[in-house]
Parts: sequence; C-alpha cells; structure tokens
Amino acid sequence: MPMIDVTYPEGALEDDARAKLVDDLTTSLLRAERAPDTEFFRSITWVYLHELPAHAVNASGKPVEEPTFRVMVTTPEGALSDRRRAEMVESGTAAVLEAAGLTKEDSMRVWITMREIDEGSWGAAGQVIQFKQLVEAAKAEQENAGSGAAEVVAEPVAAG
Repeated sequence: MPMIDVTYPEGALEDDARAKLVDDLTTSLLRAERAPDTEFFRSITWVYLHELPAHAVNASGKPVEEPTFRVMVTTPEGALSDRRRAEMVESGTAAVLEAAGLTKEDSMRVWITMREIDEGSWGAAGQVIQFKQLVEAAKAEQENAGSGAAEVVAEPVAAG
C-alpha cells in the first residue's frame, strides 16, 4: 500500500510525460520494496499528482522561475532499508528529471522525502492491514509467477 505524492508547479510536465512519470515512479518503488511488479501490487501503489498554480510554489520568498518537484514516498514500516531508500531516491529523481526534460545538473530541483507508517496504522477495506500480510502476498505471487495461478490478494486482519 505504498503511496507517492508529487507536487510541482503548473506547466512543469506535459500530459504524456506525466503519465510516464506515474508509471516510472510506481516501478521504482516496487523495485525498491522488492515487491513483485504485478497487477495486484501496482493496484495498491497509488500516485497522487499535485499540480499547483505557478505562484503557489515558492523559493527564496517568491515563485520559482524553474520548476521544482517534491516527491513524498509513504511506505509501511520496515518496507525500505537505508539502501532501498537510496535506490528509490536515485531512480525517482531520474524519473522526474526525464519527465520534466531536465538534466542531472538540475537534480537539486527534485527533493524526495520518505516516511514510514507504523505497523498497525495502515487501513484498507475497513480493516487494519499488517505489513506481514503484504510480504506473504508478495512471496505467494513470486512463487506463482509464470504458473498461470490466480492472483493473490492479501486478506486484511484486524489488529488485536
């Protein structure tokens, strides 16, 4: 159930680049989490795009002249080690730079923050979802990969 929020000023991304960015960030996070890149895990990896009016993104007390990007990645506690967070920052930055038509020299205009949600603090379908359920679902999907088996869906359990 990872979530990614991308905030940027209007006009910073073209429509096709925006769609590719969503896909690239989803792929980057699944890869960093070592989750299977399957329909199920893509369906629970949500990306929110926040395109703000140009005057609403400021630096040095005034609207930015060149687009800047804030990417906030939210994952369950324990989903990303320090090494995996570094992978996500590297690949996420590259995805944003590509989508915006920027170069590596512009990388200081892309900031990525990571936050973890404490175990027992994720909820979906009216119930608390435990991280271990997602790990078990990932293992089952990896074991069934290529076997034609039906997709595995984690069953929520109430925290108790």
